Amino acid sequence: MNKVILMGRLTKDPEVRYAQSNEPLAVARYTLAVNRRFKRAGEQDADFIGCVAFGKTGEFAEKYFKKGQMVGVVGRLQVRSWDDNEGKKHWTTEVVVEEQHFAESKSSFESNRGGDFVPKAPAPAAPQPSGNADGFYPIDESIEDDDLPF
Repeated sequence: MNKVILMGRLTKDPEVRYAQSNEPLAVARYTLAVNRRFKRAGEQDADFIGCVAFGKTGEFAEKYFKKGQMVGVVGRLQVRSWDDNEGKKHWTTEVVVEEQHFAESKSSFESNRGGDFVPKAPAPAAPQPSGNADGFYPIDESIEDDDLPF
């Protein structure tokens, strides 16, 4: 199975070219900055993943996607190789986009837009319920294992 699901911010506006054929085919390329879950000292906190969208999907990206926008992508991983003019072999890995979605509201994106993108402040933390100081809730000891639904 080859399925990739990503959510990240566009590093720049998509670049679109049209393939030369009887019916020109849009080929949009863009890079998503996808935050890493964990960061080690000295490492960057995001991966920059190349994506390519063909046809109507590419035209959509050209028309509606802008630098800094949060985008969700579903696709497949593709590895390509080629030889340059000097005979040196090159490899690239990219996501071939099958679906792409807006991952934030237009107003949220526009309110944060400016020179450098600054994400909105996180929502305030939910109030903590009262309970024991260790953060655990007391349980009803009269419940038997046979009464549990799992």
